[in-house]
Amino acid sequence: MNRIRKRLPANTSLIEEIAEALDISYDAAHRRTSLKSKLSLEESMQLARRFHISLDGLHDVSSQDIVAVQKTASIRSEEDLQKYFERSYISLSSLKASEESHLLYSAKDIPLFYLLEGNLLTRFKCYVWLKLLDPTFSNKKFSHYHPSLPLLTAAKELGGIYGDLTISEIWDVTTVNSTLKQIHFYFEAGLLEIEDALVLCSQIEELITNLSQKVSKSRHGFQLYYNELLLMNNQVLVQTKSQQSLYVPFSMLSYYLTSDSSMCEQANDYFQKQLEHSKLLNTAGEKEQNTFFNKMYSKIEALKQLLSAYQVLDFE
Repeated sequence: MNRIRKRLPANTSLIEEIAEALDISYDAAHRRTSLKSKLSLEESMQLARRFHISLDGLHDVSSQDIVAVQKTASIRSEEDLQKYFERSYISLSSLKASEESHLLYSAKDIPLFYLLEGNLLTRFKCYVWLKLLDPTFSNKKFSHYHPSLPLLTAAKELGGIYGDLTISEIWDVTTVNSTLKQIHFYFEAGLLEIEDALVLCSQIEELITNLSQKVSKSRHGFQLYYNELLLMNNQVLVQTKSQQSLYVPFSMLSYYLTSDSSMCEQANDYFQKQLEHSKLLNTAGEKEQNTFFNKMYSKIEALKQLLSAYQVLDFE
């Protein structure tokens, strides 16, 4: 209850606020604030939502081994995916408005935001996500999938706001692997036409080119680190003047979110160690920058050559 008391104005009654929040009598609220009665799980969740406090903070949990987390909603349909984009946009909008905000991204895969320009690559990634999450997508070909306009609009809005933030990303040359493997997999499965597969490769190539230009021009508020020693894990640490929040992936597109100060500090320490063992490409020489990006271009070109070989075989 101490966390709630600190959030209230000096002349506000804690007991009255608890009574109102839980819709219980003054006496019942008094028993809870004096710890004579325990809060139920449902009551704890009501108070946590009302006063924007984590469950561990609400109960003044002091153990370093107990951390309260919030899980993002599950995605089982295109409508769920649209809502995921919309909620993420709202979350990043509040970050953009915060003073001294900074986002650290450990990029095991190409960051989601780069894939949401509304092009064929956006459509393909939505297809892949829904293929894995929506049971109605079984055996549906990519050419038969046409995302709704509201979904594409929500995707583009989310992708657009990312560029306005202060960001440090950590990549390896393997960061592109997952998307390239998905293109190859669905092509071999007969669910992706070769013409579309080649266009997707070109759009990933364009994505990498745009990234290299951001680095070479040293765009303000953006840093790209190259780390070939440590495995990335798609964790995201958001830092503002008032607090930190850690996003930990646990399934396709879904994250656990915590603002636990101890856990966020430990995550920040690990991020800093990653950065210490990484090469900041913004300040690296042209040769080092080109070496990094050329390795990814080579991967894309290898897939293009493989697809073209299939194309030749089809005409023989």
